[in-house]
Amino acid sequence: MNEHLIRVWDLPTRVAHWSGVALFAAAIVTVKIGGNAMVWHGRVGLALLGLVVFRIVWGLLGSTYARFADFVPRPRAVADYLAGRWRGVGHNPLGALSVLALLALVAFQSSAGLFANDDIAFYGPLATLVSDEFGALASGLHRQAEWLLYAMVGLHVAAVMFHVHVKKDNLIVPMITGLKRVRDPAIDSARGGGIQAFVVALAIAVAAVWVAAGGILPPPEPPPPVPGW
Repeated sequence: MNEHLIRVWDLPTRVAHWSGVALFAAAIVTVKIGGNAMVWHGRVGLALLGLVVFRIVWGLLGSTYARFADFVPRPRAVADYLAGRWRGVGHNPLGALSVLALLALVAFQSSAGLFANDDIAFYGPLATLVSDEFGALASGLHRQAEWLLYAMVGLHVAAVMFHVHVKKDNLIVPMITGLKRVRDPAIDSARGGGIQAFVVALAIAVAAVWVAAGGILPPPEPPPPVPGW
């Protein structure tokens, strides 16, 4: 059967994916350096939170294969995939579960960082909204979830490598070019996700970052005047 080329991943999905890779690497580097680099760690965390918000909105407004309605699997789809009966493009059922888990973990990790307070190197932008005890709890959860996030990313990379080298299904190239060759003539290119949807998703993500960075907090009180002698 002749193959034909379809557009499977739109540009915003691809940019969000690779931006997530770069920001995740930056988060690891800055937290391992510590010290003054923690300022940048906080900024990277805000960017990751904005990216998650964008991807969630894009999962509702984006093009065909980027939408949750297309790739969030039912139990039957997972069973069919494990039995080798699943046919489709975009995220396979296990890949879809991996994407959802990573989005949830990054959202949790970024949100915990907003309230973190370790009394030494880092205060989250919203730490003043909670008690010191809650801030310490958020810091502890943030550190513990780091290892779970490493494990999920490792599994995700391992699954991609399995598809590339064992199943001979290159998942990397389509995430770069947006294009994929398929054999089923009934499978068509992704539709939807135009500029209006992109502007809405971007605006919501920017607004979320502004709020998370403390945009709604009152300005700090000015320091007391220096007494004259």
